[in-house]
Amino acid sequence: MKMTIKLKYSLFIAVCLVLLYSCQPQKPLTVETVKIIFDSDMGPDYDDVGALTMLHAFADSGKAEILATMASNKYALVAPCLNVINTYYGRPSIPVGAPKTHGVNIGCSQHWSDSLVAKFPHQLDSTSKALDAVTLYRKILAAQPDTSVVIVTVGFLTNLNDLLLSKTDTISSLNGNDLVIEKVKKLVAMAGIFPEGKEFNVKEDSTSSKYVFDHWPTRIIFSGFEIGEKILTGKKLIVSNLNSPAKMAFSIAIPMSAEDKNGRMSWDQTAVLTAVKGASFAFSEVTGQMIAETSGFNRWENKKDGTHTYLVFKKSPAELSEIIENYMMHKTVVGK
Repeated sequence: MKMTIKLKYSLFIAVCLVLLYSCQPQKPLTVETVKIIFDSDMGPDYDDVGALTMLHAFADSGKAEILATMASNKYALVAPCLNVINTYYGRPSIPVGAPKTHGVNIGCSQHWSDSLVAKFPHQLDSTSKALDAVTLYRKILAAQPDTSVVIVTVGFLTNLNDLLLSKTDTISSLNGNDLVIEKVKKLVAMAGIFPEGKEFNVKEDSTSSKYVFDHWPTRIIFSGFEIGEKILTGKKLIVSNLNSPAKMAFSIAIPMSAEDKNGRMSWDQTAVLTAVKGASFAFSEVTGQMIAETSGFNRWENKKDGTHTYLVFKKSPAELSEIIENYMMHKTVVGK
């Protein structure tokens, strides 16, 4: 049956429209921005500085939104150092929280923290002047969409313990446990040694660690000591032409330790990388349950239906060293 002139014309127009549309520049696919609360013991080690620097690099590219930075260490310069880095990257208004009751207080033996506070602008002079961490957690979480927040903990579990135990208040009609269930997507923790061992972040406030890992109601991804131990960074950073807090911290601390002659072990950076890029970017995961003991020792139980996973290398440590250091060498958006 012959095609009518009208039908031929309609098909011709349709084909032209398809071709015209295909020649137009297309909008790039949107990248989901990960909402992050960063909880750090910044002070006993300086990988925290590298981790928060990475997080600002991700924020500048639209891959992350930093909702708050929390100090899990009561040492006086932890909150000021968090504020220094936030200010350097053009985000001085990021709120900083800290424990107001119990907690660990461990200083900075290498004196990079007081050097950062002396050199770089900041508005917060002492950890004691930071906001109450539990109140801040509750305010931030209550204001976010359901199951949208990723918490990254690279220090002690003090704040998260207190958050879980928090009661209903004027901020939210939910207690801490239920607020976490409603608002938190997952917890990424630089904590533990796998399949077993005794690791600093877990053992220093072992009571809080045990409670959190026994009761946390969402998925937990663990980046263990054995992961960051093999990823060395900082050597390129300290010879760069940057003038960043990360460069200063690494430049001061690396020469002070013979074991760091090839770079510093990068524990906390792996947690940030996993939180933003996803575990599958660089790692495989083992599913099961992390068992924390009151002594600070942890062990692992493989369980197919477990809510915990720990990371295993998929990319090589050398490859990850390069990726992480490149993020740590991120330049500030305000041109310093």
